[in-house]
Amino acid sequence: METQQVFKLQIGIFTRLCVSSLGGLDLSVLGQIYSPVSCFADTEDSTEPYTTERLSRLRGGYIQLTQPFTALDIDFNNVQELEGLCSRELMQIRLCVTRGGILDALAVWFQLHLDQDNHLSTGPQEDTCWEQAIYPVQTPFNTVKCGDEILVEVSCKDSYLRLCCIAIVRDGHTFKMDNATKGPSKILNANPETELCSALAGLQTTQEKPDRAFMLESSEIALLNNTAYHNSFQKAMSKLLVSLKSTRRSQESDPIYVLDVSEGFSVLSLMAAQLDSDSSEDKQNSSRLVQAYSSVEKEHHQTMLRLLAKENGVLESALEFWLSHVEDDSAVLQRPSIEKLWSVIILDCIETCGLIRQKLLEKATLARCLLEDGGQIFPERIVIHGMLVESDTLLLESAVQGREPTLGFNIAPFINQFTVPVHMFLDLSTLECTHLSEPIELFALDLMNNTANYTDKEVKVQVSTSGKVTAIPFWYQIHLDSEQSVSTYSEDSHWKQAAVVLQQPLVVSRGEWVRLSIRLHKSSISITAVKQE
Repeated sequence: METQQVFKLQIGIFTRLCVSSLGGLDLSVLGQIYSPVSCFADTEDSTEPYTTERLSRLRGGYIQLTQPFTALDIDFNNVQELEGLCSRELMQIRLCVTRGGILDALAVWFQLHLDQDNHLSTGPQEDTCWEQAIYPVQTPFNTVKCGDEILVEVSCKDSYLRLCCIAIVRDGHTFKMDNATKGPSKILNANPETELCSALAGLQTTQEKPDRAFMLESSEIALLNNTAYHNSFQKAMSKLLVSLKSTRRSQESDPIYVLDVSEGFSVLSLMAAQLDSDSSEDKQNSSRLVQAYSSVEKEHHQTMLRLLAKENGVLESALEFWLSHVEDDSAVLQRPSIEKLWSVIILDCIETCGLIRQKLLEKATLARCLLEDGGQIFPERIVIHGMLVESDTLLLESAVQGREPTLGFNIAPFINQFTVPVHMFLDLSTLECTHLSEPIELFALDLMNNTANYTDKEVKVQVSTSGKVTAIPFWYQIHLDSEQSVSTYSEDSHWKQAAVVLQQPLVVSRGEWVRLSIRLHKSSISITAVKQE
């Protein structure tokens, strides 16, 4: 049995663009941005119709907008019903909105009836290892109020259960929620006066809201929604450009070469070019100082950057795509020409899951060799912070606990051989845990000075609350320069956190000291903990 509920969720940053401007760039020219998670079977390039979340750990919680209801009921003992599941006719359900808000997604879980007396549920209130399926609502026309009705289509196609919000009914009028790739919503069954007002509004906004849509990965959308990171980058880049330009006033005006080798779609190179455009007195002068290079290689990514450049007053010649200048990816950091060095190299350092990107230090070492005097790597420094915590949740999810047989089999010694000590995609703000210490600096990576780096470090942490140390969660302070930095643990961060789970929990008392041994090997962090005598 499938049970569904409609929520106002804080997952919009991963499914749709929530900002209209970013770091000085106007993003409106891009039109609709949507993720590859789509419940439409015919959506181009779509992958799965849903993603998954553990709603009980969702940052900021969730708001229930409707009562739970049954979306699908399946009898596993009925062979004909199972065989006809994917050919079953599409079903439409009308949901009554019991609380107003933003309709971000449909949340789905199941109730499995093992027999007449025993059943289990994977609902958000249950103590279960399962997450809930999340069907995002990507259209921007998703505000509902109490008394509205939501029309939902339920179907089974290509082996997936699909639930799709198709319309909102309000005061007898049906507002159609079209697929994000098909343009803005239409209003159906409205009275003539309403239709006239809608038509006039459409005429007035046709030029302002282009009928255009682009697909980005969920992690790329989340990065674009991180305004704090982009605003900090804008300030740091502006400061560096002023410094570089001042050193060249008495010299020949060589270009300031900016290379962005971020993973996936990034607007940072365009932000650098736009900063130069804003400071140029002659907007038509083709000899502007900044020459920006982006490493994006997908055609629709390049199209998006070209549209943004045109909309934001950046000359077409000021932005180039670097992979079109090199024959293979191994040369992605090479110089723009034999005589020139890069002025700025932008590296993508932290994965959304909370881990350091692989080969980061190797890329930073190469990048330093390709910088001109006074050049800069962004970010210049990364500081890893962590704390001691007690978390039964992390223990239960890291290994089979205890020695008692499971269904008569002693599986723990065999399964636990494959235990992975580092947990990813954590949200410390919602993780069930007790903080046993204050946050402390664990490690530092200086991307501009290799001699300042190390592979091993020991730190002492004083216990602030008695308990049992089961894990050391960690996160990052990303220093773009000496003044601008962002934390991956802040409320507006799209990055998740990670944690090292100890093989043997450590019982500690308040006031005691714990010595942590931290090692960084090939971008992977390992931590051991012992009580300080």
